[in-house]
Amino acid sequence: MTTQTAPPEAPVKQERRKLDENTLRNLGLVGVLILLIVVGIVTKPDLYSDPTWVKNNFLTILQQASAIGVVTVGMTFVIIGGGIDLSVGAIVAIAGVWSTTLATQSYGAGGMIFTAIVVGTVVGLVNGVLIAYGKLVSFIATLAMMVAARGLAAQISGKQTQISTNSTINDIASTRPLGIPLLVWILAAVVVVGWVLLNRTTFGRRTVAVGGNPEAARLAGINVKRHTMLLFALSGLCCGIAAIMLTSQATSAQAAMANLYELDAIAAAIIGGTLLSGGRGTIVGALFGVLVFSTITNLFAINNLSTEVQNMVKGGIIVAAVLIQQFRYQSLTHLFKR
Repeated sequence: MTTQTAPPEAPVKQERRKLDENTLRNLGLVGVLILLIVVGIVTKPDLYSDPTWVKNNFLTILQQASAIGVVTVGMTFVIIGGGIDLSVGAIVAIAGVWSTTLATQSYGAGGMIFTAIVVGTVVGLVNGVLIAYGKLVSFIATLAMMVAARGLAAQISGKQTQISTNSTINDIASTRPLGIPLLVWILAAVVVVGWVLLNRTTFGRRTVAVGGNPEAARLAGINVKRHTMLLFALSGLCCGIAAIMLTSQATSAQAAMANLYELDAIAAAIIGGTLLSGGRGTIVGALFGVLVFSTITNLFAINNLSTEVQNMVKGGIIVAAVLIQQFRYQSLTHLFKR
């Protein structure tokens, strides 16, 4: 008597379909970037005819995308895990302000970096504890943290801009190893670590499982509460890194820094293919989303267009991305197969 085993083709096909969807989505975002470059060439041909300017402008876009890109990596993990973090901008602010107090600066660059990372991680951990063990909805918990952290940052700084006097920290923004800004190298390192963590580790597989079906993940032996807490701590860690990056760029920190970063990070993750309902997303797609928004900002700047129009365009892109998600790429795939 022989026993029949289920053919392994089904999970393989599902995995292959996901890869195809991610590839198509990323290619679409590359197409958007090319379209934006074409618009820039048409509107400012005198600038784009200068190869040196084009190179410097490209590096400027990457540098402007660096801090928000690091924050977006953490946000992507949180959303894939089924949550949302509205406090990332405020966490960046409190980490930046705390790391630039006179007491902290007296410990040198190491003390400032350590403080920013620890403060960001601890605040993110508080979010995670409130959500996982306090059973608060992530939207409400992080909204409350957004207000509280901004208030605490203003209290610590006395509503004043705190100047960074540490040359090592300030030089991070101007240092260019191999001709590429150090900030871009930091972003690349965070993206690579984030990609490996999501795609090649148990932590990443658990993140997808928790976001896709928390109850099924619990029954499979995953400690959903602990994992959710760690996801928000990871988001806070990314915010701490971004705080040092922004402090270096401005050579200062204030309670209003990283304003609306939460919206930019969420938007970048969404147009990169991360589902708001959780369970699916890619680090590479989120990075492309950040680059799209940074390129739009740059395009508006060189054309002297108002930020109001820029925000309207960004809002339209977010709505379009969510609508596409509702149709699901699987539906489009089935349509093309007919």
